[in-house]
Amino acid sequence: MGFHTFDPERAPALEDASRYRWCSREELLSLLEPCDKHVVADLGSGTGFFADDVAPYVDTLYAIDVQAEMHEFYREKGLPENVDTLHANTDDLPLADDSLDAAFSVDTYHEFASDDSLSELARVLKPGGRLVTVDWSATGEQASGPPLTERFALGDAVSQLQDAGFSIRRATDRLETYTCVAHAPDR
Repeated sequence: MGFHTFDPERAPALEDASRYRWCSREELLSLLEPCDKHVVADLGSGTGFFADDVAPYVDTLYAIDVQAEMHEFYREKGLPENVDTLHANTDDLPLADDSLDAAFSVDTYHEFASDDSLSELARVLKPGGRLVTVDWSATGEQASGPPLTERFALGDAVSQLQDAGFSIRRATDRLETYTCVAHAPDR
């Protein structure tokens, strides 16, 4: 995979409501099943587009991104009170073991998916904690999103998660994207 990050100069494009075509707020909330006591992480949060949708339904949301420029954009836009930005790679999260009830990734799994990242997610998620992935599919038509060579097929993402100890609860292939709901391994 050609792990890349989104160009921060194009950050305003991440605020385009047409992104809901690929994952609506309602779908994300349905997959995530947030609770007002939950601590949740948005992996590759960018400008906070989807973090803003989840934040009202949880106690704490960590907006995690490797690019400080994305956090600057998010702060200028306005952070909800319960959102904390974390500048970090997913393979080295500054979070305690079992500190997250759930985590989600919309359009970013292809940017961070590695054995080290999935091991790190298994560490910071509580046993049975939910990991929701919505990402561009390698079997898509590339009407939007990154090049096909940088995407995972649903089966490959599922295998990678299972190899890291996650149990798959739901996996759906769609026209241009896929969704996967997995639970962190018990320790």
